[in-house]
Amino acid sequence: MKNDFFKRVRACLMEDHVDQKLSMVHSLAEYVRNQEGYILSSLSCFDQPLSSSCNGHPDKPDLVEAVKVAKRGFGSPEGRKIMIHAIAHIEFNAINLALDAIQRFPGMPERYYADWLRVADEEVYHFELIRAHLRFLGADYGDYPAHQGLWEMAEKTAGDVLERMALVPRVLEARGLDVTPGIQEKLRQAGDHHAATILDIIFADEVGHVEVGTRWFHDLCRQRNKSPEKTFFALIDKHFPQGIYGPYNTQAREQAGFSSYEIDILRHGKLKKKL
Repeated sequence: MKNDFFKRVRACLMEDHVDQKLSMVHSLAEYVRNQEGYILSSLSCFDQPLSSSCNGHPDKPDLVEAVKVAKRGFGSPEGRKIMIHAIAHIEFNAINLALDAIQRFPGMPERYYADWLRVADEEVYHFELIRAHLRFLGADYGDYPAHQGLWEMAEKTAGDVLERMALVPRVLEARGLDVTPGIQEKLRQAGDHHAATILDIIFADEVGHVEVGTRWFHDLCRQRNKSPEKTFFALIDKHFPQGIYGPYNTQAREQAGFSSYEIDILRHGKLKKKL
């Protein structure tokens, strides 16, 4: 299996059987941990990335427009199932997003690819935790419609790794840091303390995932002699012309590498005006 790292990543990405995808990602991550230099030996064998529209997902859930997704609530068992299912779908998409960040962008350092494989492996773990709880509640992944909002941004940023690092981890995934505490509080109020505890685990890892995106975004900005803050706001202005609304978890964002300037804009509610 020498020099076939990117081939294996693309196989993981394209796999549409849920359990097989999870197993493949775990196996690849374990192999890389145990084979020093494996990624480095594969850097010259990057080959052609998959089309930005390619990502493996099962026949279910049905993928629909966001407005057609069932309303999520906490006041009934059914509402909580829909909410937990939505989180499971986010985690499943996050697996594909991390894999795509590896296989799409050539010429990055070995650590970049190792970072995103670790993220993919952790997203698999998150999905497994959420799916197990969903099954405990009497449902399973695929039982409810879902949307592909996260992947739409992956397609829009497929041409530039800097834009991908800025807009997927630092905007879309960072929103998870903002909203998770509120979701946890509502779950506890509804008596679902186990789900809230699972989100504690996921939240801690997701801070690290956003930090990975921030670190590589800053590295790419340095290489291109760009200001990270000006570049970030320019990209948000381009892709989110209406701005990004709160609430904002400024403490978690700070831990994930957001600058004091960015935190100041968030803390004082200036982001929408700034953008």
